[in-house]
Amino acid sequence: MKFVVKAWSNGSKARAGVVQLESCPYPVETPALLLSARKGLPAFISPDLLPSLPSPDSHLLQTSPLHFSMEGLSSKTIANIGGLHKMVGLQEYGFAAVLRDSVVCLPEFNSTNKTGASFETPCGRVLIKPVEFMGMISSMKPNLWASLADEVPAWVSEKRNKTSVDRTVRWLDDCISLNMTGGDVFGAIVGGSSMEERRRCAQEVVRRNVSGYWIGGFGLGESMDERTALLNAVTDNLTDEKPRQVSGLGLPEEVLQGVAAGIDLFDSTYIYHLTLGGFALTFPLCKIEGRASYSQLSDIGSDHTKINLKATIYRKDTSPILDSCGCHTCQNHTKAYINHLLNVHEMLAQTLLEIHNTHHYLGFFRAIRGAIHKGKFEEFRQKFIESRCDHLFTAALCA
Repeated sequence: MKFVVKAWSNGSKARAGVVQLESCPYPVETPALLLSARKGLPAFISPDLLPSLPSPDSHLLQTSPLHFSMEGLSSKTIANIGGLHKMVGLQEYGFAAVLRDSVVCLPEFNSTNKTGASFETPCGRVLIKPVEFMGMISSMKPNLWASLADEVPAWVSEKRNKTSVDRTVRWLDDCISLNMTGGDVFGAIVGGSSMEERRRCAQEVVRRNVSGYWIGGFGLGESMDERTALLNAVTDNLTDEKPRQVSGLGLPEEVLQGVAAGIDLFDSTYIYHLTLGGFALTFPLCKIEGRASYSQLSDIGSDHTKINLKATIYRKDTSPILDSCGCHTCQNHTKAYINHLLNVHEMLAQTLLEIHNTHHYLGFFRAIRGAIHKGKFEEFRQKFIESRCDHLFTAALCA
């Protein structure tokens, strides 16, 4: 893997770069979104529809090895097929393997087992040891993978935070020593709500032979206010020449918070949950100067970031989700049709929504990169947050 930082934004640690994964023909610009592919593919988008998404922005996928080893094909079968790329037929896409299932599964917070990490799966709670985890990685052959991590929520004790860091660093050493098939390893960084332990973990991981950094333990109870300091405690101790990936930050405001701290790669579970709930993203993408107009959208079922297409107001709405959107869904279908599909529980509704939401969120990341290159990221971030706050304030007055 090759990674190069191309630009830094004025007055911020936000940075734009390019990552080139081995065997992937397309370099991907960062900050970038990794599409959630828990079982090898996005939840509702079939392989023949993936090319309809912006390329090469959509060529990074994140998957959880748990969904193969626990409820799917065995590691031996996947290895005999030739790995994950050949199994799902996506040779030109990059796969990142992260053991944490960021859609539904949380780590075992109270585990006292020192030999592995405990995870809740559809097949029950399982203990994954480094040797078992590396067996999964060897069979799947992802482009990059995050080492085993002992994640903890924000409310645990200082002693538990220290234990989580000790275990995570030890497991990183075990994973590196057991790695026989290559692939770029991202060293896991944890530490809960302790700035000191976050800093210590980052310093320990930097000393190891890793290709990048995976920052875990976020989205587990910490507030937005305390998260900035925790992120900075990590990124301030990382080398600039290697990419940083984070899990647990999905909302637009959270992504902007992560970018401001110097994060390069984000997961897209936010899109999964939006799509499952029948929501479509609608916030403007490109305006840095001035206020964006939302006059085309109804206030019913909308928070001016997204609209709820299950709302009855859209039953006879023959307009696309967004007139300015170039995605397959907006170019070919109406709100009324998607509302109908949702009401009759047709899975095509989720397919069309995920195409739009993914296309739109990739555009959001493209706008972020543009703002960084112009040196105006903080202005972009502030305008976005102000527009959200203004709407929420107006909605509260009208309630």
